[in-house]
Amino acid sequence: MLIMSPNLHTIFFIFFIFIFNLLCFSSSVSSTNPELESLLKLKSSLDPSSLHLSSWSENGDPCGGTFDGVGCNEKGQVANISLQGKGLKGQLSPAISGLKHLTGIYLHYNSLVGEIPKEIGSLSKLVDLYLDVNNLSGVIPPQIAHLEKLQVLQLCYNQLTGSIPTQLGSMKKLNVLALQSNHLSGAIPASLGSIETLIRLDLSFNHLFGSIPTPIAEAPLLESLDIRNNTLSGNVSPALLRLNEGFQYSNNPGLCGIGFLTLKLCPNSDHLGQIRPEPYGGRTTTTTTTTTTNGLPRKEIPETANVNLPNSKSPQKKSHASIAVVVVVLTLGLSLVSVFIFTKYRRTKQKLGTSFELSDSRLSTTDDHPPRKNGSPLISVEYPNGWDPLSDVRSFNGFSNDVIQGFRFNLEEVECATQHFSPSNLLGKSGLSAVYRGVLRDGSVVAVKKISKGSCKSEEAEFLKGLNVLTSLRHENLVRLRGFCCSRGRGECFLVYDFVFNGVLLKYLDLKDGDANVLDWSARVWIIYGIAKGIQYLHTPKVNKPALIHQNLSAEKVLIDQRFNPLLADSGLYKLLTNDTVFSSLKSSAAMGYLAPEYTTTGKFTEKSDVYAFGMLVFQILSGKKRITNTIRVGAELLRSQEYVDFNLHGKFSELEAAKLGKIALSCTHELPNERPLMDSVILELGSCTNCYRSP
Repeated sequence: MLIMSPNLHTIFFIFFIFIFNLLCFSSSVSSTNPELESLLKLKSSLDPSSLHLSSWSENGDPCGGTFDGVGCNEKGQVANISLQGKGLKGQLSPAISGLKHLTGIYLHYNSLVGEIPKEIGSLSKLVDLYLDVNNLSGVIPPQIAHLEKLQVLQLCYNQLTGSIPTQLGSMKKLNVLALQSNHLSGAIPASLGSIETLIRLDLSFNHLFGSIPTPIAEAPLLESLDIRNNTLSGNVSPALLRLNEGFQYSNNPGLCGIGFLTLKLCPNSDHLGQIRPEPYGGRTTTTTTTTTTNGLPRKEIPETANVNLPNSKSPQKKSHASIAVVVVVLTLGLSLVSVFIFTKYRRTKQKLGTSFELSDSRLSTTDDHPPRKNGSPLISVEYPNGWDPLSDVRSFNGFSNDVIQGFRFNLEEVECATQHFSPSNLLGKSGLSAVYRGVLRDGSVVAVKKISKGSCKSEEAEFLKGLNVLTSLRHENLVRLRGFCCSRGRGECFLVYDFVFNGVLLKYLDLKDGDANVLDWSARVWIIYGIAKGIQYLHTPKVNKPALIHQNLSAEKVLIDQRFNPLLADSGLYKLLTNDTVFSSLKSSAAMGYLAPEYTTTGKFTEKSDVYAFGMLVFQILSGKKRITNTIRVGAELLRSQEYVDFNLHGKFSELEAAKLGKIALSCTHELPNERPLMDSVILELGSCTNCYRSP
């Protein structure tokens, strides 16, 4: 019988463990966390120089808060990739298809090159796809049409070629299709008119030809159609007259129609609608020359080819799966053998020169160091009163624990105040949050904003910074934060604000004559002044308060109290939320025109972008309208008050003040940010308008 010496025994054991670890390492990424494998492949393609995604580590946890730009859902699955404006210069890898639970991809404002992978069409849960402002090339993959839940498709400002796939017409939930500033050719597919949810379609600055299909002109929810700078021709459907300034068509000399200010009349059209736009996307695939309705030859409109995706797995994938099974079985067998040898070896030896730790099974060769809990306390630590990331914080960034203590609620208080979040107390709900009315034990009425933990920053330090910012804000024109609560059991954060009884500014817009909510002139002036003061406070650094940009000003973010004081809501909230959550909340503001034009090219917010949103609010308050048309702007420029002051006032306003406020609104909404004033200057201008005008 061969007897091994202790040294040989030790060497054999070390060698065996080395082989075991090598096998585990080669298969661990693919067998234990396929999402991590996909992210690492995505990293190598998006950031080949490893300059921007160094936090994406093969030893990390994608949902542990350490992967920059990665957001996860409540089940611990990767749900968002938010890397806009990161300076990425690589390509978008087909490996992104491995992230099956993605709802949002935000890769805009980078320098990505290459083609859009067709595999992206397999992400069945995707809602937002932002690939705009890059250098992407190739064609638009028809497989994108498989994204049945997609609401926003932004591919603009790239180098895309080919025609627009007709398959996109099958996307039944699409709200926004932005393809402007590419090199697209061919005709506009009539199938896009089948998208009943389509609100905005931008095809400008391409090389499209043919006519505007009638189904698109008659799309029921369409509010904006931009086809500028193409080579389109033919009659424009009178159905597009309803869009007013939402229809932009300049630099298409071949277009004609009746009722449009700058379009020539069509030949042989004696009355409205005699010549109909020619449809596109018929069933024929021939390339013969056809003629127009007046007998002249026209360009043949090619049909985009339908591309079918394979439904069955390839033999290669099956073989890979078989190999993976074999590796797993071998690994399990080797692990059992190694544990048996190791246990027997420990029993025969009293001391071991080198200790080994099996971290995966939470075992150690010594009893001196008990297993540690990993991850942020925002995720893994239990607290008696709920999820409380500040329990051990004594001071942070100059804020003492005594100050923070005054803002803390426990979960029981919040649940009692809202009657356990009764549906009868629900004030409003969005993808970001839900807001409930509540009554505290002292009888004060509050509004409780409920935010999912997945929407909050998971890195402890960043989360604390966000809370410190929110607790530092104190101004008469900001909604007051009463406190907050974080519940691990519910997986949610709760922000408790003072309740504002008169609701949002939005409800005072687009009213009929005689409506009780019509604001008088003095109330409008006072509201404008209060909004300006609130923004000025945010922009000005104070002791224990940094300079802030609101980022999301709108008529929905301005509340009106019982004395008609305006209060800005959600000030500083973006400091608490993940980037993709913040970006997602901007979509409604962008649709309403509050987003400054330079954001399209820079992807950044500045004080001047807040000033732009303020200017839009001034126009809304003056006119009483939600949507600001060019007529309103021209009226302010020409001092024609009847065109930009609410007719519901019946002339009961100051012409002098109206002229001054119109001038302020125009300067604040200047297309160039450097031409807009600072809020300090706006306050000085407003001073003479507001000294004597305060609503009771």
